[in-house]
Amino acid sequence: MPLVYDELRRIARRCLAGQRGNHTLQPTALVHEAYLRLARRDSVDWQDRIHFFALSAQIMRQILVDHARKHSAAKRGGNTVMLPLDENSSVAQKSLDLLALDDAMKRLADLDPRQCQIVELRFFGGLSIEETAKAVKVSPATAKREWATARLWLRHAMTSGTEL
Repeated sequence: MPLVYDELRRIARRCLAGQRGNHTLQPTALVHEAYLRLARRDSVDWQDRIHFFALSAQIMRQILVDHARKHSAAKRGGNTVMLPLDENSSVAQKSLDLLALDDAMKRLADLDPRQCQIVELRFFGGLSIEETAKAVKVSPATAKREWATARLWLRHAMTSGTEL
């Protein structure tokens, strides 16, 4: 765990960067919760470092979505802003409507699970195109193309509420 802790905190900070300023989860708490969920998994066949961090990012995303659902239920909404999902945008630049993104990603996963996984790896995990390509076992060119397609699809689904 000490060998990967700093990288997990980096992923947690990235995931939390687009959240509201008074978010009750801190990077350390997010890492610890993710670690507990990882430790509960019985039969994970760890393939490599990228696989570990990809699964960690996926778990952190789910923790944040669960937290957002609880917060939304308690507050009945909030002042969230739609996410731009531009190539050069950083999560830290805008507030993130995690619930809308999660709903859109679930619909994308039904249509194209690999594109959904690419979004998780790139957006939440902070993996490069090359690392993402290796994780999903495609060429970097394919990963880049599917990343662009998924961003476009998600942007449309989040702003209009419908798929392309």
